[in-house]
Amino acid sequence: MALRPPRPPRFDLWVALAGLGGGLLLWGFGLGVRPGDDPVVLFGGRWPLLVPLAVIAGCELLRRTAPRTALAVGTLALIADTMTRGSIATIVMYTDLMYAAVLYGTPATARRLPWVTGMLTVAATLVPYAVWRVPEALLTGLVVGAVTFAPASTGLIVRSHRDAADSARLRAGQTALLAEMDRTQAVVAERARMARELHDMVANHLSAIAIHSTAALSLDDPGTSREALGVIRENSVQGLSEMRRLIGILRDGEDDREPAATPTLDSLGTLVEGARANGLDITLDAVHGEVPAPVELAAYRIVQESLTNALKHAAPGTVTVRLRRPADRLDIRVSSPYGGRDAPRAPGSGAGLIGMRERAALLDGTFEAGPEHRPEGTSWVVRATLPVTDIAPGDS
Repeated sequence: MALRPPRPPRFDLWVALAGLGGGLLLWGFGLGVRPGDDPVVLFGGRWPLLVPLAVIAGCELLRRTAPRTALAVGTLALIADTMTRGSIATIVMYTDLMYAAVLYGTPATARRLPWVTGMLTVAATLVPYAVWRVPEALLTGLVVGAVTFAPASTGLIVRSHRDAADSARLRAGQTALLAEMDRTQAVVAERARMARELHDMVANHLSAIAIHSTAALSLDDPGTSREALGVIRENSVQGLSEMRRLIGILRDGEDDREPAATPTLDSLGTLVEGARANGLDITLDAVHGEVPAPVELAAYRIVQESLTNALKHAAPGTVTVRLRRPADRLDIRVSSPYGGRDAPRAPGSGAGLIGMRERAALLDGTFEAGPEHRPEGTSWVVRATLPVTDIAPGDS
């Protein structure tokens, strides 16, 4: 099945009709470029000049769909026009074909045509002057330059501006895409951070509530049940308070939101006391000095999650929390008796370790957790090292 040639754009159709109509109007008035007795004119009548006019008007239909073909055929029509009395409309349409060939043609055509027409203009200037030795011979080069080099150069300039505009639009689109990707990554990172905050704040209290409610249900002792209910109430109140603080953070832009305190290392004593109330035997040895706020928050959350895991999994014994501050880092070590960590886990387990590891990674720190075998027994040890230098004030 033969391919149908592409239809010319409507603008090209109007250009061809306007050029043909203008040429016929000039022909009707008997206006030509040269007199009939000019030595160049081989066909001196009025009718011969209509042939190149019609051909070059037809070439205007191909100025955008096949610019090189239109220019080649138009060049032949222009040469034929010089053998007749000539028409201004034919010359004007040829300049448009030259312009369109550079603007809509291939990049190679756009590069070569200005050079070719420039050399042709120089040759049309020097050769007639060298042959005739009269100043009027220089006008030949001026005419050739106006018909060929000027439209080719104009087309090259317009094409360069068009390509620059396309590149600018492409860069703008890429910038918008990168901005959207950055926004998406920021949203995902913020969701992960809020998930860690939610897990760290609530898991400890919910674990204590679950353990003490189980004890209250399994032991038929009013005193034990009363003590368990007190611990459940205390953890419920603290959990609700921390949930309220988290919800307040999520309400971005509300004017009536009260500022909420961020946990610091100075409040580790309160955290340990709460864990002791939940039944853990804890020894706290914290010498940390003054550290940046992001490090304080990450360290507090790591200790908090470690105590939560110890409450859920550790065997009976003493849990040791140790913090030390060398010159450029904060070392955290939480050791608890090895318990049921190898038992089958419920869905969602392990989020605490992932959160602690992510907190350390966000500060370019290190984190590791696992069993440690010693002669006195096996312990589950959490170690984290957080740098305390070169941290921007707004990091968290």
